[in-house]
Amino acid sequence: MITIIPAIDIIDGKSVRLSKGDFATQKVYYENPLDVAKLFEDAGVRRLHLVDLDGARSKQVVNWKVLERIASQTNLVIDFGGGVQSDDDLRIVFEGGAAMVTAGSIAVKNPDKVRAWLQQYGGGKIILGADVHGRQIAIHGWQEASNVDLFDFLENYRKAGARQVICTDVSKDGMLAGPAFELYREIKAKQPDYYLIASGGVSKMEDVERLNDDGIDAVIIGKAIYEGRIHLADLEGFLC
Repeated sequence: MITIIPAIDIIDGKSVRLSKGDFATQKVYYENPLDVAKLFEDAGVRRLHLVDLDGARSKQVVNWKVLERIASQTNLVIDFGGGVQSDDDLRIVFEGGAAMVTAGSIAVKNPDKVRAWLQQYGGGKIILGADVHGRQIAIHGWQEASNVDLFDFLENYRKAGARQVICTDVSKDGMLAGPAFELYREIKAKQPDYYLIASGGVSKMEDVERLNDDGIDAVIIGKAIYEGRIHLADLEGFLC
């Protein structure tokens, strides 16, 4: 059964959502992200996707205190992304209570470092972040495009020991228009060794059910929860 992973995106210490990664579309949902993290936990959620959007923009971890508060006051298994560009960033995030760290931009900019992290920490703790425009990887909070092909990216890191990937179609993110179903099915067909976490575009329970039927391992849900399109009670059957 598909694993449900709610998202909390952080700007200035607050829980926000963007559309297509555009900071100008920022909408604040919770002044204190710990409040929503506790709501998730009380509903039976076990995993949390925590994104430091300030960090993604500034290329270093910024909102580590939010991570510390959530990790110390809930039992959620947290994967953290955004701004993790150095060994110090990685140390701060793991010491702050993250169980896993998503390597996104750094996996494109400095693959030798990410391969070293995979060797040191293993594919269970380092998640590959594959944010895509079309079939090319986008980096630095989606503010920059790269010339890296998605499937070359996945294959190279599979050989380096990556076993988990969060794949976000940037054109879908925050738009509530449905996930990139065909892309996820293609990834599962071509790279079955990956634990595939779908991200972006989920707008209703039918999306979750379809991803589950397609054999996708996990799904990150953000705006659909915050906008009341999906209620936590609706997800109860998947939170076991």
